[in-house]
Amino acid sequence: MEITHGVVANILTRSSGFLRTVCSHSLQPYRGCPLGSSLCGQGCYVRHSPWVTRGRAWGSFLEVRDQAAESYLATVARERAWARRARGSFAIFMASATEPFPAAERRFGVSRRVLEAMLEHPPDLLIVQTHSAEVLRQQDLLLRLRALCRLRVHLSIETDRERLPGLPPPASPVRARFAAAEELHRQGLEVVITVSPLLPIADPPAFFARIAGCASAVVLDHFIGGDGSPDGRRTRATPLPGAMAALEPESVKLAYRDRMAEVAARFLPGRVGISVDGFAGRYLGATGGTRYRDET
Repeated sequence: MEITHGVVANILTRSSGFLRTVCSHSLQPYRGCPLGSSLCGQGCYVRHSPWVTRGRAWGSFLEVRDQAAESYLATVARERAWARRARGSFAIFMASATEPFPAAERRFGVSRRVLEAMLEHPPDLLIVQTHSAEVLRQQDLLLRLRALCRLRVHLSIETDRERLPGLPPPASPVRARFAAAEELHRQGLEVVITVSPLLPIADPPAFFARIAGCASAVVLDHFIGGDGSPDGRRTRATPLPGAMAALEPESVKLAYRDRMAEVAARFLPGRVGISVDGFAGRYLGATGGTRYRDET
């Protein structure tokens, strides 16, 4: 793992594309992601971005943005004013292109300092997106932020399987992520489980029943459309679809996502989100319509 240090002038990036209806800004405490060499990295859309990878293998590098908190404090007033004027709300998605709580966070503390800066100048809405049980180390700050802004913790659990044959294991075990979700939920935080990318599920009823016990909602996002290409061609060029099909041939089709959404709705009626709508807090209604929450 190559670790470097970099300075970013404005840590708050105005959202576009996929995130346009989710938030006004994204925030990346790091560039690159050590989790890229694990299971979640196999389906990560960022691995296909030449602007981020610059020819490097995804998962082989991490740029530590040491001054991220200082950048936030220096630009938050301007970006808040723009967001409320242009988007109606100052909403931050942390993070869309990196893991905010990699193991290196214990050493560098970049994300923690950013959360501390938000205590001084909170957004209207903060969505924390993570694939790691390491988020538990930040629960003290998250609980304080909950009193200052709307807050959702999105924790990715792509499947109930700890391994997919032929692929690396997840960086954070499924059991550890469920335990983290249960603890955050017990503390009163709003937890959303993001099944992204959706992988073959061994026991769908048991999986979604467990999610219902530790989360307020679930989001399902298939690699078709979710990897930034309309038909999932980017992911089809990786080993992931083959490993999925070996376990469940139908899992590589969008129909599988829809079937899993039907199962999820039995346990979380009105609290199932699909792709970008789910990340934005827009959930399918119990009768198949769309219920809008936390609009930005």
